[in-house]
Amino acid sequence: MNPELLLNKKNDENVTHKEFRAKRVFVLDTNVLLHDSKSIFHFKGVVVVIPFVVLEELDTFKKDQGEIGRNARHIIRSIDELRSKGCLSDGVEITNGTKTILKIVETPKLSENEELIGDLADNLIIKTAQILVEQGYEVTFVTKDINARVKADALGIDAEDYEVESVSTDDFYKGWIRAQVPANILRQMGLSSIPEVLSQNNIQINNLSANEFVILNSENNPENYRLFRFLGGKNFKEVENITIASQFSAKNIQQLMALDLLMDDDIKIVSLVGGAGTGKTFLTLLAGLQKVINDRVYRKFLITRPVIALGADIGYLPGEVQEKLRYWMQPVYDNLEYIYSQIDSTVSHDETENQGKKKDKHKQKKHAKLLSESPVDSLQQKGVLSLEAITYMRGRSIPNQFVFIDEVQNLNPHEVKTIVSRAGEGTKIIIAGDPFQIDSPYLDFSSNGLIVSSAKLKNYSIFGTVFLEKSERSELAKLAAQIL
Repeated sequence: MNPELLLNKKNDENVTHKEFRAKRVFVLDTNVLLHDSKSIFHFKGVVVVIPFVVLEELDTFKKDQGEIGRNARHIIRSIDELRSKGCLSDGVEITNGTKTILKIVETPKLSENEELIGDLADNLIIKTAQILVEQGYEVTFVTKDINARVKADALGIDAEDYEVESVSTDDFYKGWIRAQVPANILRQMGLSSIPEVLSQNNIQINNLSANEFVILNSENNPENYRLFRFLGGKNFKEVENITIASQFSAKNIQQLMALDLLMDDDIKIVSLVGGAGTGKTFLTLLAGLQKVINDRVYRKFLITRPVIALGADIGYLPGEVQEKLRYWMQPVYDNLEYIYSQIDSTVSHDETENQGKKKDKHKQKKHAKLLSESPVDSLQQKGVLSLEAITYMRGRSIPNQFVFIDEVQNLNPHEVKTIVSRAGEGTKIIIAGDPFQIDSPYLDFSSNGLIVSSAKLKNYSIFGTVFLEKSERSELAKLAAQIL
């Protein structure tokens, strides 16, 4: 096909539909289709263009065993099914509630100089958009690649990120709000007076989400506070100090919120969002051990993390599967071993103090139970603890387990949906991560699965989230988080 005839203008002019804009064209980059295999169906009343080179790139990804491969195969099948409606080069109508035309267009040739600079496929796609602009179409190039957007803009082509299922950094749901109260009222107020106090702070109770926390603090002293959780209607519960294994408790108010959600068996999915050292992993491991080993609410503690920083899989690491996972799960091992070391030192101290005295065997046994169940490797051998690569989670059903998915900021919303939908009866899922540290090249704060999932689930009573903003790792870690 001649590059000057990329779109059949005559065909467009004969289309009559009051909501269809034949001159409005969106050119999609390969990464958009790999990010969301249903992306072509999200455009309404316009022409969606897929350059031929995009199909060639999809072909290279379709054998991938991860989510990218699945998306590549899915979009290829979707386009193949549309062939039954007509010729893709002439344009076929997508059924999505409003008239939309999908067209596959031939990729133009680049000059020798153009081919030598930058990524060839990106340049071919941008060149396609440029020719359409020259033909008089109102074109937007849609890509997740920041540099591709910059290059397109430099050529005078409108370029946008693909922002379906995205949340702005200003509007993301933290899971808690603050309001100020005079100190004398704060001390005496009951649960029934919370709606009035919120109203005085210009906060309407109807705007609260399920399980959202309310921090009421003194006007002159933010450290003088009471914490409440919204239960729906006009109902609240006061959240007080929580201690696990007689010695572990929250170090700040957001950690207290997190423990409250983690220890509540009616909350089936919890989202913990925060930077390094805020306690996301530690608190989840602590609660999981308590619930699985001490309370026996769940049959098993399952822990998994995406392996995106290592490439497509864990196969590049040495050793068998469990040895490979040991490398990738090292932060989990570190936290678990620290928990056991603290329990060990406490039990040893108690035994020293009780020498020559009658011991309270029941109390000692209860406090030491986490330790007596043995360290990490032994827990795995007994089937109480399972560390697995997220690659192998698809297609499974996971009943009656406490499931911890770490580093979820590196997953897209569809990947989170795929994993969470594996939950069987009696399972509780915790998703956690730092949206400010993303390893995936096509995800950002607004579009990663952790933030998007939290926004979508916030009005459901089985969900709760907390944004933890204070690092408790060490003074050095706090300083690094603040100034580096």
